Amino acid sequence: MKIWMPAVFAVCCAGTSFAQSGSVSGDLTAFFNQVKNNVVRAAEKMPEEHYGFRPAPEVKTFGGMLGHIADANFSICANASGTPRPAVQVEKTKTAKADIVAALKEAFAFCDAAYGRLSDPAWSAETIKLYGGQRTRAGALILNYGHTFEHYGNLVTYMRMKGLVPPSSER
Repeated sequence: MKIWMPAVFAVCCAGTSFAQSGSVSGDLTAFFNQVKNNVVRAAEKMPEEHYGFRPAPEVKTFGGMLGHIADANFSICANASGTPRPAVQVEKTKTAKADIVAALKEAFAFCDAAYGRLSDPAWSAETIKLYGGQRTRAGALILNYGHTFEHYGNLVTYMRMKGLVPPSSER
């Protein structure tokens, strides 16, 4: 883990300044807040007429990608927290920008409660079932952060193709 973490940090977080948290839970929450902010700002910045844009027929639309991020946040954070998953299926039911952005913000707020519990070492270390395997609650939230950041990278590409500067590149 010591070998790859600096490389991951250099790639995903270059040019970003963070307040020092002094704790693993604080760092994970700060990283989640960073990607949450970037995804929401990307969703708000992309004009509604481009929510149906897809770079190739076999990939999700911009709006579909946001819906996928929201759905994954609901699912992973529900498992991590032991809280029932909200019944909403964003990717399959929402197409209007306002509806997608609202659902995305709701999904991130749902996850905020789980990330807020990371400071409890016993809670963080509890083992849960997730996607057919066993993970700690903290491990599930690390997966959630990584998944969200992965798809933020997709959103960046979509925005660049439409001539927009993504939030993480704004000065």
